[in-house]
Amino acid sequence: MANIKSAKKRILVNRTKADRNKAIKSGVKTSVKKVTAAVAANDKEAANAALTAATAAIYKAASKGVFQKNTASRKVSRLAQAVNKMA
Repeated sequence: MANIKSAKKRILVNRTKADRNKAIKSGVKTSVKKVTAAVAANDKEAANAALTAATAAIYKAASKGVFQKNTASRKVSRLAQAVNKMA
């Protein structure tokens, strides 16, 4: 256990940031699941709406530093590809 005041603060700050990142990642996973469920159900309108929401969530997570920029782009690209293949 840390004895130095700054080390104690780092532990608290890191825990706070980890919780925030976990919540953001969970939200992204949920939005991705909604897209894949709509694609599996072959519901074009729901898939497009879910894709819009998922894209926003993924890029917001990337701007917060939870995902790297290329990772976010890859995720969005794969989701968009899945939705476009439904046609």
